[in-house]
Amino acid sequence: MEKKHIVVSYPHPDDESFGAAGLIYESNENDIPVTYLCGTLGEMGRSMGTPPIATRESLAEIRKEELQEACDYLGINYQLLGYRDKSMEFENKSKMAEHIKSVLEEIQPSLVVTHYPGHGVHPDHNAQGAATIEAVRLMDSDKRPEVWAAAITNNYVEELGEPDIVIDVENNFEFKLNAILKHRSQAEALLKQMKADEEFQTTYTKDFKERLGKEKFYIWDFKDK
Repeated sequence: MEKKHIVVSYPHPDDESFGAAGLIYESNENDIPVTYLCGTLGEMGRSMGTPPIATRESLAEIRKEELQEACDYLGINYQLLGYRDKSMEFENKSKMAEHIKSVLEEIQPSLVVTHYPGHGVHPDHNAQGAATIEAVRLMDSDKRPEVWAAAITNNYVEELGEPDIVIDVENNFEFKLNAILKHRSQAEALLKQMKADEEFQTTYTKDFKERLGKEKFYIWDFKDK
């Protein structure tokens, strides 16, 4: 499939960096624009920075600023969908799908990347993944983009088989790690420890590469689902 524009549809600031920085790096290399549809501002996140740089009231704005910095670094655009963090599972699924469909029809991507419903590690992942896939299903079949769904549960291979798409991030891992670290309220403690302890940085980066060095996706088959 020739990619003309990619949309990444995940629910939180930092999901784009953890889950798609490798794909984004390759897209940049091939001059393919990417737009991130961010479902929430992660305002209910547990981390307020280390030491705290936010309050519950200010965290949303801080995470929005971090998202802007990360997307600038990644070289992508983003749009906020405006849902409440940790509440997407309670949204009207049909309305959310229609909302996302309207955004996709405006962007007209050739590829949409989202979470595999039931195989996200957070209810927001599953809710936005399901709504995004339903949004694409509702589109005219001749205008429907391809969908890649990321499964990130521990047992996804046992349940789904081997992924269809594997993007190796190892050679570009610094790009991915730097994007993750733009989300300072969530990664400040890690960043400080990495700066203070060279041995920790080497070990942690190695472990991080093992866990996040490959981005894996399933091609969604609308005929079978």
